[in-house]
Amino acid sequence: MKFFKKPFVYAIIFSILLTSLNVYILLKTFVISDVITVVETNMVDNTKNNILEESDEMVENNILGESNEVVENNNDEADEKIIESTITDTSYTDENINISINTIYRNNTYIYVVDVQISSPEYLKTALAHNSFGTDVTQTTSEMANANNAILAINGDYYGANTRGYVIKQGSLYRSTVKSNTEYEDLVIYEDGSFGIINETEISAEELIEKGVVNTLTFGPTLVLDGGIVVSENDEVAKSQAENPRTAIGIVDNLHYIFLVSDGRTEESEGLSLYQVAEIMQEYGCKIAYNLDGGGSSTLYFNGKVINNPTTSGRIIKERSVSDIVYIGY
Repeated sequence: MKFFKKPFVYAIIFSILLTSLNVYILLKTFVISDVITVVETNMVDNTKNNILEESDEMVENNILGESNEVVENNNDEADEKIIESTITDTSYTDENINISINTIYRNNTYIYVVDVQISSPEYLKTALAHNSFGTDVTQTTSEMANANNAILAINGDYYGANTRGYVIKQGSLYRSTVKSNTEYEDLVIYEDGSFGIINETEISAEELIEKGVVNTLTFGPTLVLDGGIVVSENDEVAKSQAENPRTAIGIVDNLHYIFLVSDGRTEESEGLSLYQVAEIMQEYGCKIAYNLDGGGSSTLYFNGKVINNPTTSGRIIKERSVSDIVYIGY
């Protein structure tokens, strides 16, 4: 009898340890936040602070006339920087940014296609949840958009659900390890606002920085390349359903982009396949189009509110917290 007890006990202990390890891995990946780096304060803000400090110093030295002149000049400059804009429920226009949202119903799904044209690549940006890089550090798309004064925002690639894969955001390199699943390529955004597609096994993250890459998006797959659809009707992300809420981004021409978000998993909206998303992005003239994190993450934010119906925790209409966003703003 004792002969059989020990192996049995060892088996139970081993099973408990294995289960605990699996639970920890899942918690570490999707629940436990691990902040690695906090994004540095914007250099422009530091410059403003220095100007204020210098102004205070001038007042302390009783150089009141010069100080008042500086204040007046600063006020004049501030007035010149006020940008007039025209905003509707589906559009935003100012001297630098032009946004137009078109809602279509196709394949039993509500789809939001956003045409974006900007005068400078500086208005196409990314942001991290809580202004921090790390594992499963998350916020909703709308929270990140509000925190960064975004005019328009979509969810990004949810880099925080993984421990490998390049992460370059706003010109800063946060992670340089090659992702474990290299089946899908990365979308890279260069400092001039142009797009490219790269394979992490063929170029290092440091080389991307040297070539002027300011943002990477590492979800995939690529939907459109050189104007042609490069996914098949049967392609799907891992074990995802064939019809899902989707988020995609594409480039039409110089500083001209298409953002797409679709609903799904509800009676009103079934969702789209990757091929259906690719078809739409091609129709809108995209030379390159790339699939971002979808499902419950798919969220479109515009002018202070969420436009689509994000589904998380099954079919509940609610925003899912994610790692990062792509947005348009100052």
